[in-house]
This record gives sequence, structure tokens and C-alpha cells, in this order.
Amino acid sequence: MRVVTFGEVMLRLCPEDFLRVRQSIPGRLEATFGGGELNVAVSIAYQGGKSAYLTAVPDNPITDCLVQEMQKLGVDSSLILRRKEGRFGVYFVETGANQRGGAVIYDREGSSIARAAASTYPWDKAFAGAGWLHITGITPAISGAAAESGLAAVKEAKQRGLTVSCDLNFRKKLWNWKPGTKPVDLARETMRGMMPFIDVVIANEEDADLALGIKATETDVDSGHLNIAGYEDVARRIVQQFPNVKRVAITLRESISASHNNWGALLYDAAAGKAWVAPKNATGEYEPYEMRNIVDRVGAGDSFAGGLVFALTTPELSDPETALRYAVAASCLKHSIKGDFNYSTREEIEALMKGSGSGRVQR
Repeated sequence: MRVVTFGEVMLRLCPEDFLRVRQSIPGRLEATFGGGELNVAVSIAYQGGKSAYLTAVPDNPITDCLVQEMQKLGVDSSLILRRKEGRFGVYFVETGANQRGGAVIYDREGSSIARAAASTYPWDKAFAGAGWLHITGITPAISGAAAESGLAAVKEAKQRGLTVSCDLNFRKKLWNWKPGTKPVDLARETMRGMMPFIDVVIANEEDADLALGIKATETDVDSGHLNIAGYEDVARRIVQQFPNVKRVAITLRESISASHNNWGALLYDAAAGKAWVAPKNATGEYEPYEMRNIVDRVGAGDSFAGGLVFALTTPELSDPETALRYAVAASCLKHSIKGDFNYSTREEIEALMKGSGSGRVQR
């Protein structure tokens, strides 16, 4: 199945190793591309699926570099719109370590996609031959125009019979385009307006609350205490409020420190009225992956979304329990990879699903 993703691509600038931005400027920064929706498209293509990326970017040599990178990774670049208006968004990433958390600094106001109207995009061309659209809550947070484009994308996709997935991805630093409205209130107003057109909802521990106003009970994200049963209740309540939603996936991160996290996820299927969790131990109980030396957690949620969409659109992986196990394994591996993109192959992901997590050298 051809999967189309829609959103903003940015230049990601990152200090070397674990340096902070103020230690690195003047100095050297690593420049790569990133952005939630592009990250998903890359995961799908790299794991053997078909993906295309729809976005608006400035018509300059940086876009030439982007096209070259997408073609190298197997993502269809024919939907990239080159615009005279706007600029490339930029974000700076500081990698956290131990008790110092990571940090993201945005510089993306006035970007091409923030200024492009919904009528800019060739929806007929974008969705021709496609079966799935993936978006996130990041793009609608950029500007009023981008929010209108996000809403138009899901409406146009549903009119053409596509399955639509949305990773809620709340970003407090971005929801500021409506003066006088608090970020959480603006996010809930916007995202709840898009929900009637969504089939698959993806979220982390906080997103359902911050983007939809649906909160898990007996959970303290900051302390790392998660009530798994509470998130199954969140998934059921999402489906109750939005009956069009067929599946809800929630990633479950327990942050012991920036370098040490436990990682798993839950997937609720509305038709079955049942939730699955992954990973599990030999006795069938939930036992998250323990990651003690995280290399880069930025893009981990996107790698989960990419793995889940790939699995759900691949017949032999598409039953809910298998798809969830695949997505969790894919995102676990992403924590070991520098940059936004998940360079994990399907073979590596399936090996981890089967218990090959020792990190031995493959000769």
C-alpha cells in the first residue's frame, strides 16, 4: 500500500556528542533533515514499503539536498512543492545525558509550509493510488494556515477512501498562533476538529490529555510511574468520543533518566474491544524494553508510528498484536541511532521481536 505523509521538514542542527548549543556556537553543528511526518515516510520506505512525502519548501539548493536524501532512502519526492514564499524551518537538538534532559530549540516561524494555504496542495495527485495518509499534531501547531491545510488533508483523504492515521504529538512551544488562547486550549480545539476524519490515533503518555483533554488516571509522567490500565481506559474513551476511530496506539515511556528509559506500548482495537501491550516476557506479562544507554530519543515516537503503519499495511504483520510488537521493537532500536531517521531494517526489527536483543556483533 502506498502511504502518503504530510507535514513540515526542517533542518536539524545538532552539537557533536553531548555538547550543549552554547558550547558549540561558534563551532560545528551537524546538519541533517528531520520532521515527524518525513521520519515516518523514511521508516516505511527503509523497511520495504512504499511512501511519498507531501510538503511545501523554499525553492533553493537546500531543497535539492532534501530531494537527493529522500531519493537515496527510497521516499517518493514527487510531491514536494517548491515555493517562492517562506523559508526552511530549523531546529536545534541538545542530546540529554543522565539527569540532564534533552532540549529542542525551534526556529521555524515563517516557513514555507506555515505560509502555504490549503488550496496550494495538489490533493488529487497526492492521493492518486494511495491507500493511507499519515499526519501529526505538529504541523497544525505551526500556524493557522498549516492547521487549515492539515484539516483539508484529512478531509480530502477520507473523501477518497484512504485510511488516515494521526500522531497527536503535542508541542507546547508551537501552539501560539492564536493570540489570547493558551497552547493547550488551542491544541484541543484544533485537534478535536480533525478527529472525526481519523481512523488510527497514535499518542504518547501525555498527548491524549494535552491534545484531546482525555487523561489517564493514577499516572505521573514526570516521575516515570505509568498506570497501564489507565491508558487502556484512555483508548476506550477516545473511541467513545470519536466512533470513527478504529484503533488507538499509546507509547509507554518510563524515564528513569535521559539515558535510561523503559519502553513499550499499547494498541486498542475498537472492533475487537480489546487492548494488547508489548513487549511481553516469557510468561506473557508486560515487560518493557530497558534501554540504559540511549543515543538519541528524538524521532523515537515517529519510528513507532512508522513501524505501526508499515506493519498494518503489510499482510503478514497486520494483525494487531504482531503490528504492535513490530512497532515497539522498531522504536526501541531507534533509540540507538543518531538523527531523526530510523535506519533499522525489517530483518533487524523482527530479530528483536524474537528476542535477539543482546547487541552481539553480526558477522
